[in-house]
Amino acid sequence: MLTIGVDIGGTKVGAGVVDDDGTIVAQLLRPTPADRPDLVAETVADVVRELAEGREIEAVGVGAAGFVDETRSVVRFAPNLAWREEPLQKKISGLVGLPVVVENDANAMAWGETRFGAGRGQSHVVCITIGTGIGGGLVFDGRLFRGHWGMGAELGHMQVVPGGRLCGCGQHGCWEQYASGNALVLEAREIAAAHPERAEILLGLAGGTIEGEEVTEAARRGDEAALQAFATLADWLGQGLADLAAILDPGCFILGGGVSRASDLFLDRVRETFEQRLTGRGHRPLADIRLAELGASAGVVGAADLARHR
Repeated sequence: MLTIGVDIGGTKVGAGVVDDDGTIVAQLLRPTPADRPDLVAETVADVVRELAEGREIEAVGVGAAGFVDETRSVVRFAPNLAWREEPLQKKISGLVGLPVVVENDANAMAWGETRFGAGRGQSHVVCITIGTGIGGGLVFDGRLFRGHWGMGAELGHMQVVPGGRLCGCGQHGCWEQYASGNALVLEAREIAAAHPERAEILLGLAGGTIEGEEVTEAARRGDEAALQAFATLADWLGQGLADLAAILDPGCFILGGGVSRASDLFLDRVRETFEQRLTGRGHRPLADIRLAELGASAGVVGAADLARHR
């Protein structure tokens, strides 16, 4: 049984034909028409039609970064694509003539990792995507937890610092403002500006504006400012995971997203901080903290499998 999974990102639309075992048998990549959100559905439909040619496709799953309603059909709010009450399921289904399920992209990634990746065999999984911001997905008792209105697991928007940094969601002090890729870069820039003598390697690599790749490379070369930025990121991540464990008590956390590719620079400290900050530590089992296994394919695989089990 074949389904198609689609992962709509701010710059690219990735899609693949996925079999029952979670194997991608064909895939395509297209630019996202981010400046024309009204054309995204047509781009998705074009990709689906191309992948479906000569194959018997049962359904299509679409992962989108935004708040998806409880019917898994309407994207109520998606800041990166300026969607507001976008009837994405109806549009795509009408264009391709197949059943379509729309899901939050982090939920799709969490489902893919739980079914076919780092969460295999686990019944209670919390998945964190660490990229420009922070996304989240929860799988409990083998079921994707979406909340009453379909908008649960927006973990990046826990407010951890009252009156803190302004977030893209409109609130202040959200977790993703301290524990994401953007937060890492901001921290490195602030340290470099205040103590340039500690950031000689970083400033030399950057040449101008400091970005994430320079922070990672500088940290690997031993730059003090870059290493401190990663340490701060790790502490915020570890604290957030400890808070989530106090509420959700998962068997494992799975960390994915672009920043996780630099896990050699922060994962050990995340685990140490998690253990130190965990309520009841020493009297409860520690949840595993694992890296995602499916990489950039997790959203496609998860969306396709959710369509299969719609």
